[in-house]
Amino acid sequence: MFTIEHEFDATVVTLVDEGEAPLREDLTINLFDDGATVEQFDPRSGETVCVNLSAHQLRDLAMALDLPEGTYRRRSVK
Repeated sequence: MFTIEHEFDATVVTLVDEGEAPLREDLTINLFDDGATVEQFDPRSGETVCVNLSAHQLRDLAMALDLPEGTYRRRSVK
């Protein structure tokens, strides 16, 4: 299950783990004009872990979801 919310400065996507136990904490992705953050609560440390992605990294991640194993470089289109 997932939710999508549009806020003033970001689109927030929350992914809820509905797989088999043990389930993971919700994953929150905040999408901004210049990149994204991925956040997840870590119950072992009691803190939320945050990863920042640039817009380039986010585009590469989206492309990587549909590609086979290998090393790739995105070419600029002029």
